[in-house]
Amino acid sequence: MSDTLFISDLHLAQERPRTLALFLDFLHRRAPEAGALYILGDLFDAWIGDDDPSTLAEQVRAGLRELTELGTEVYLQHGNRDFLLGEAFLQATGCRLIDETHVIEHAGERILLMHGDLLCTDDVGYQQARQMLRDPAFIADFLARDLAERAALAASYRAKSGEATSLLAEDIMDVNPDTVADYLRRHDANTLIHGHTHRPATHTMVVDGHEATRRVLPEWHEDTGFALVRQDDGTFSEERFPG
Repeated sequence: MSDTLFISDLHLAQERPRTLALFLDFLHRRAPEAGALYILGDLFDAWIGDDDPSTLAEQVRAGLRELTELGTEVYLQHGNRDFLLGEAFLQATGCRLIDETHVIEHAGERILLMHGDLLCTDDVGYQQARQMLRDPAFIADFLARDLAERAALAASYRAKSGEATSLLAEDIMDVNPDTVADYLRRHDANTLIHGHTHRPATHTMVVDGHEATRRVLPEWHEDTGFALVRQDDGTFSEERFPG
């Protein structure tokens, strides 16, 4: 087989050992059958730096390294929880980092890959916070702190983010249709695959007179993982783990 797998929003964390076990089993059993695996953000619930020595980090690094050494190409995209994944992680795993908007061409179709948070433009507060957190000066200052302080700061940011989210109307937390159309138009793509919103569905829309498709990936849970599969003939299917 040489199909392509798309996953996102695993939110791996020490307090979710069953999700971690599910992912490691996926890397060992299913992923080696694929030609490529795309992880579209939020692989980790929080990533505080490539120098993280935790058991979780080591197990994920080892699992990804084993997969890439078997020949499956693995591509990582930053999410809003793990945008600090850097060069050392890539070197340790053999993964490749792709831009926050990345186009692949397959079977005559241009497919735009995104984490999805850039599409939620109605959430102005989040977009402002995102810009601040991605600032190189902020990142340099954060990574200069010791691991314990970084972990505490990350926990604080997640708590504040959760409180803010609970106060927002449901539609504000979803994508903005005009923003989706703009990204598809900008990248001359007729298919968009993303995660982030935790609202799995397949949507159709019309952009400049042409039909386009938006496929939303679900988050993983302790008892269920999910992959969108792109077959060699260009068709899509869905797989859940365990099957």
